[in-house]
Amino acid sequence: MDNAQIERYFLNIVNNDNNMSYGIAAIKTLLMVLEKTTFVTIQELINTIKSAIKVIKESGKPITSISSSCELFMCFITISSPKIDEMYDMEEVKKIMTNRGQSFLRKLLASREVIAKNSVDFITDGCRILTIGRSRVVYEALKLAASKNKHFRVYVTMSMSSFKNENEGEMMVQDLKQLNIDASLVLDAAIGYTMESIDFVFSGAEGVMENGGIINRIGTFTAALCASEMNKPFYVLTESFKFSRIYPLNQRDIPSTYKFIQNRNGEKANIHPLVDFTPPLFITLIFTDLGILTPSAVSDELIKLY
Repeated sequence: MDNAQIERYFLNIVNNDNNMSYGIAAIKTLLMVLEKTTFVTIQELINTIKSAIKVIKESGKPITSISSSCELFMCFITISSPKIDEMYDMEEVKKIMTNRGQSFLRKLLASREVIAKNSVDFITDGCRILTIGRSRVVYEALKLAASKNKHFRVYVTMSMSSFKNENEGEMMVQDLKQLNIDASLVLDAAIGYTMESIDFVFSGAEGVMENGGIINRIGTFTAALCASEMNKPFYVLTESFKFSRIYPLNQRDIPSTYKFIQNRNGEKANIHPLVDFTPPLFITLIFTDLGILTPSAVSDELIKLY
């Protein structure tokens, strides 16, 4: 397959499903490449997958979750085993790797439901929740709580994207109201004003760093600072495929490719950063498909994953 076909396949997935994570779409694309490409050697197979990952990263979409999910996918399908080492038939090798990749994808597709179940007990009748923009994982948790006839109020920050020019907060409010959840839109600049009225924050994450901090849409760090100052719990809901082996200490340490979309000619497509870094100090708990973690436990989970 050529690069144009790979990019087109990836973009079709994300453009046709608003609930599709970029990371999941990337893995589906890599599985397609794996299934439809003929290989002569294992090294050729690995190089082809790496080339496809490069194409996906350059497709003009935010790459935080794409980077971590692709790295985990590569690790998962290329785990050494005696069976593969003894094989000389590449069709058999490809079949084993494809089965591993499909198993990995099935686990990831079930992760939001697992996270929702892990976090739903924290949502009680009458509680007031602040959430940052439109997080698909947070939405699933709130949806599950509403299905259990819990009554609560949700405040959603506007989170106007400087890249897509969409009001993600407004989209989230509409989604919640369709579930008969009491939801209100909050100006990003009014986070401090609103914080004293809420019980806790539910935030999604585009990436979870090795030190337990998170990279998420711009404004998340501001919300975490306000929550800390007012002694409000700051909970993060995220899938484990977003765990990443990078260790930022401040905003300057976030890779530029995470903060800005790069055009084909290498120029930045957005003036302002899309994401910021929230240090682990400001995070109370992280709800994942691996369980409920403290920020300090993330590094241990990364060791297990890799």
